Amino acid sequence: MREFTELTTIQMVDDFLNNHELKFIYISRQDCTVCHALKPKIQQLLEQYPFIHLGHVDAEIVEEVAGRFLVFTVPSLLFIKGEKELIRENRFVRIGKLKEQLDNLIHTL
Repeated sequence: MREFTELTTIQMVDDFLNNHELKFIYISRQDCTVCHALKPKIQQLLEQYPFIHLGHVDAEIVEEVAGRFLVFTVPSLLFIKGEKELIRENRFVRIGKLKEQLDNLIHTL
């Protein structure tokens, strides 16, 4: 299973964003049961897209991430190409819908 790069400072988040063209950011909190249940499903889905770089941010550790990405609930999933956010899913994520969105976008990139 692919692992997320743990981003534990806002500088690490910025570096991750600047150093990769296609990136998927998973924002969670330690006390979020939905976050913990969803993360392995997202990891399994993203196995199909090895060219997308994966980053995980704990919003309790990197509090600035909420303001930076306008995150009001977790988990928040962001798929970003360059500097443009292409997909945003929050809280209750349907894996099938997310896969369909990723497939459609990948074919247009």
